[in-house]
Amino acid sequence: MSDVTKIRSDHLEALESGKYTAFSAPIYIRGFVRSYAGALKMNVRETLGELDAELAQDSRFKEPPRLSGESKGVVDFVTRQLSKINWTVALPLLLLALLLLVAVFSYRFYKHSQSTDPLKNLSPGLYQGAPVGETLPIPISTNR
Repeated sequence: MSDVTKIRSDHLEALESGKYTAFSAPIYIRGFVRSYAGALKMNVRETLGELDAELAQDSRFKEPPRLSGESKGVVDFVTRQLSKINWTVALPLLLLALLLLVAVFSYRFYKHSQSTDPLKNLSPGLYQGAPVGETLPIPISTNR
């Protein structure tokens, strides 16, 4: 039967004896029972119903397993939310918003720089004459 169903013989023995702890997840039990019942020409729907009733008696198999596993924290939550975004729409909108934000701040900076006194940070200065002997000669005009 292992050659027909492509199910390992130890798994077939575990199914026949009801030792479901040999399987890593209930999905494998249901899949193997479906294949095994189909190979034996049994009513697959009825067999799976009986299997569900039998698995419901065990506390490990009462609820279907979570497909995403346990939540690991904030990073998993954020990653899951980001995966739901349609990036072909969101990315252009995000770039447009960023461009608008840069334009607004640039305009405000420009207006602020226009309204401030450019000489406000200069300290009062004193005129200091040129040192003696280091002055340039006064040009003499020839057009008199």
